[in-house]
Amino acid sequence: MSATTNTYELEGQLLEACSCNTPCPCWIGEDPDNGSCKSFLAYHFDRGHVRGIDVAGQTLVKIVDIPGNVLAGNWRAVIYLDEKSSPEQRKALLDVITGELGGPLADLAKLVSENLDVRVAPIDYQIHEAQGTIKIEDVLSAQMAPYRSADGKPTKLVDSIFSTIPGSPAYVAKASHHHVNLPEFDFVWQYSGKNAIQGAFRFEG
Repeated sequence: MSATTNTYELEGQLLEACSCNTPCPCWIGEDPDNGSCKSFLAYHFDRGHVRGIDVAGQTLVKIVDIPGNVLAGNWRAVIYLDEKSSPEQRKALLDVITGELGGPLADLAKLVSENLDVRVAPIDYQIHEAQGTIKIEDVLSAQMAPYRSADGKPTKLVDSIFSTIPGSPAYVAKASHHHVNLPEFDFVWQYSGKNAIQGAFRFEG
């Protein structure tokens, strides 16, 4: 009997920022601080494949408006893919992030009720030792750094009821700035000193 081959295996880094104070109440199942949550999730794939297609080095960003409790769903999202990706890589990553291929990301995809658009643009993603920045033209920019323990290690959040990197610990962080400008979808916001999350992930499906 032959061994089972996973449809996808992905490893990489997450950057996330939102309109909540730190730490974000959504991760423990409470309502957002302001009644709704304005956020983005940026997945950078250091290595991995989807149905045999190599996606190492690619980045996918999901900008989302969450109207209430994060677990209640009804998220509205705009997805960005890096212009350096090939059409095959884009389709592969979209199939994963929208839940078409099952696995741990499918549960997260179920919370999105409306994918408003999928766009391709240059994505500048930088992360080192749990500190990170991201920029998409004039659409999105953010910079964040983790809280640290007395011995300098990033503060971790584990065993939370909600996670954008299920199965992995997350670093509790703060974004010095977080700016989104998509007026056509009423996604326009700018925050300073609000919640951010970072972490490494490994997904298999």
